[in-house]
Amino acid sequence: MKSIEAVIPTYRPGPELDGLLQKLASQRLPLLRIRLINTEESLFGQHVLPENAVVEHIRKEDFDHGATRDLGMQKAEADLVLFLTQDAMPADDGLTEAFAACFDDEHIASAYGRQLPKPGCKAAEAVTRSYNYPDASFVKTAADLPRLGFKTYFCSDVCACYRRDVYRSLAGFPHRTLFNEDMIYAAQVIGAGYGIRYCAEARVFHSHNYDWRQQYRRNFDNAVSQTDRPDVFAAVPAESEGVRMVRRAAADLIRAGKWYAVPDLVWQSGWKFLGFRAGRRYRKMTRAQILRRTSDPAYWERRFKEEE
Repeated sequence: MKSIEAVIPTYRPGPELDGLLQKLASQRLPLLRIRLINTEESLFGQHVLPENAVVEHIRKEDFDHGATRDLGMQKAEADLVLFLTQDAMPADDGLTEAFAACFDDEHIASAYGRQLPKPGCKAAEAVTRSYNYPDASFVKTAADLPRLGFKTYFCSDVCACYRRDVYRSLAGFPHRTLFNEDMIYAAQVIGAGYGIRYCAEARVFHSHNYDWRQQYRRNFDNAVSQTDRPDVFAAVPAESEGVRMVRRAAADLIRAGKWYAVPDLVWQSGWKFLGFRAGRRYRKMTRAQILRRTSDPAYWERRFKEEE
């Protein structure tokens, strides 16, 4: 059985982190180590850590979606490295075991888990989540690009596991990235001839009831990161995939008798679309216009400073 450790970036973690650590401590396949990369040292003393947990503190201004996770990967010692966010709660004690089984196939370099809606999740969010995270596992390779397009590279570091030796043979997570570090690395995996497994048996509870402003800002940032990496995303545009998802989600809601949730789906999807279109044109915007639209002003302040 391959060894596995976890890397979890944290920022002002609340009680949910204690629940996450308890769930990780009860896994049937124990973790070699739990590495927490935290940006608020003064707030961390309230949490009880398991014996195999280590904490590394970084400055808030130094956090980066790609570079911070790369830091965790470079320090890792296990065969497999599991990335989680602090709000992703394992659904059972088989998360690590399910991921480890994925890598019995030497062709698999990455795997990502199923994200289940949390209690209280809105119907529109729950149905779109089921579109990205179905109940059956599958493998994606370069052969799927003509059929899946953009979705071939889909992976989520909310809950994803990586073969460490393959990671270190590739470029790894990009530094200075606003979004999509997982998909950018997934493109490397596919380009190198490896496969990515969606592991429906590795399950976490994770969802958000974002309002329209949050949807707009997240999708603005998503589009910026894709625009900055035409080498990855230019040949696999995402807009058509988004339209298909909305149509399917609306049909699923109606079939489930939840027609009342369709207006919310359309409203939220409209703001996602507007945010994405705005992000595509960010180079034509002023600094003030960008800062009004992003969900991560600290990233932009660092970037503006570097570009001056």
